[in-house]
Amino acid sequence: MSSGAPQHDANAIIACTISRDVQNFDLLIEDMETALGEAWGDLGFAEALAFFGQPDAETLEFVALALDGHDEDSLALMGEIISQAKARDIKVILIAEDVTPASLHQLLRKGADEFIPYPLPEMELQNAIDRLTAPEPEPEVEKQNTHQLHSGTQREGAVIVCQGLSGGSGSTTLAVNLAWELAMLSSHAEPSVCILDFDLQHGSVATYLDLPRREAVMEMLSETEVMDEEIFGQALLSFQDKLQVLTAPADMVPLEFIAPEDIERVIAMARSHFDFVVIDMPRTLVQWSETVLTHAHVHFALLELDMRSAQNALRMKRALQSEDLPFEKLRFALNRAPKFTDLSGKSRVKRMADSLGISIDLQLPDGGRQVTQCGDHGVPLAVTAAKNPLRKEIAKLAKSLHDLGQNEAQAA
Repeated sequence: MSSGAPQHDANAIIACTISRDVQNFDLLIEDMETALGEAWGDLGFAEALAFFGQPDAETLEFVALALDGHDEDSLALMGEIISQAKARDIKVILIAEDVTPASLHQLLRKGADEFIPYPLPEMELQNAIDRLTAPEPEPEVEKQNTHQLHSGTQREGAVIVCQGLSGGSGSTTLAVNLAWELAMLSSHAEPSVCILDFDLQHGSVATYLDLPRREAVMEMLSETEVMDEEIFGQALLSFQDKLQVLTAPADMVPLEFIAPEDIERVIAMARSHFDFVVIDMPRTLVQWSETVLTHAHVHFALLELDMRSAQNALRMKRALQSEDLPFEKLRFALNRAPKFTDLSGKSRVKRMADSLGISIDLQLPDGGRQVTQCGDHGVPLAVTAAKNPLRKEIAKLAKSLHDLGQNEAQAA
């Protein structure tokens, strides 16, 4: 590695790191040396703009702009660095640690080509370099968005519902990661798991999987009476060719925009083509909540160990029982549950369950900052945080559901 402004040696400098202090990113140094040998240099923020105008910069193919939380006061400067690099046809890889989503969004809007969280996942820098230097493929019409469904398929998939009883209780985190774990367990060549984001106003499944929101979803939901396999398949997005996703609409719409009949048609269509259908529900009870509950094979109601969750769980219980709805389908899941050694916390959990007259069937550990980071980066926990305690618990849950589904299929 060369220090300061890159110097011409026998080998031209084809890349640079740009940071406040590259020594703060030791893993980046190692990965750059592994990928490029000596054909790279490093620059400070102030040096970068001046260097772009020098002849030595003409050989640059890309720069790795590395920043952490201390650098957010210099976003304007970093935005200018990205703009100047793009003006000279230099690719930009953004590497960030402890940076807010708003700041990341601002820099990506400036034109950064790739984003990698720090600490760097194994081989991710090399993969990003390969993507940047690969020849551009021939344009295809929404290849990732077209999933061909076969007419006449009747899988009768299991419906798994996730619904939070209070804000931030982890409903979408469970839904996305459970769907991904089930997809990874599948032996089918075709995707066997579908996730439906029915939180029409605040749904964030698309964000958690880094997928776009498209008008096709709204068009499909507004005319479900004419929906067929082709229309439904065009509304789906593929995540890594293993998981099919129906995102929330691009625009915020009233929850009553769709009727129970619409929901019933969508669920029936999804069940006929997938072994597992995971549904992320809004916290609000609406006219079609009964439809989803009726079709659910298991309905996870997520709560936390606090008063608001307890009160909302009691309200949910009373609402369902007063309407003679299948309350027994609810499986209460406690997110951010106390650790095994926290005897006081365990006692609070028992008192909460006893006072509400419910059984807490699933206790999910606190996954910490990695959960938020994976959501911001648009990947499931299994991809970049496989050893996270929350991921391990969700993987065990997925395995039990998958095995149960296989046993029932064999019995039939």
